[in-house]
Amino acid sequence: MRIMKKYFVYALLSAIVVSCGSSSVKDKSSENTGSQKSSAVKTIHITKAEFLKKIVNYETNSKEWKYLGDKPAIIDFYATWCGPCKTIAPILEQLAEEYDGLIYVYKVDTDKEPELSSAFGISSIPTLFFIPMGEAPQIAQGALPKAELKKIIDKVLLKKI
Repeated sequence: MRIMKKYFVYALLSAIVVSCGSSSVKDKSSENTGSQKSSAVKTIHITKAEFLKKIVNYETNSKEWKYLGDKPAIIDFYATWCGPCKTIAPILEQLAEEYDGLIYVYKVDTDKEPELSSAFGISSIPTLFFIPMGEAPQIAQGALPKAELKKIIDKVLLKKI
């Protein structure tokens, strides 16, 4: 019986970490930093029109990636009904606050912006684009833990070793 419980916990954790295929996973706030203060939302919800102005204008320049931002960025392609997306959302809010002024954290609702999703081949959510300055983006799928996201931000976006 104990082995069954352990297997169930591993299966549940795997379902949370893997990208979204259904909406059956419950919303679980990840790490609680102990600071329950209410703060302004730091993530930036972005539309296609804003994406073309702030991230990359793939309509006029479809041959190469030319990031238009002035700071490195993360783009979270998500859906409101996606369990893993709900899991990673508060983590991204925390990271946006922790790295405020150093990076942007953008969010694209794939249901509201299907053309953006299609243009970038988003077939699984959450999908995260990590966009360093002057380089092509790196892509990750699934609800990564906060510690892993921090490593990627420090290494890929901020070039800290």
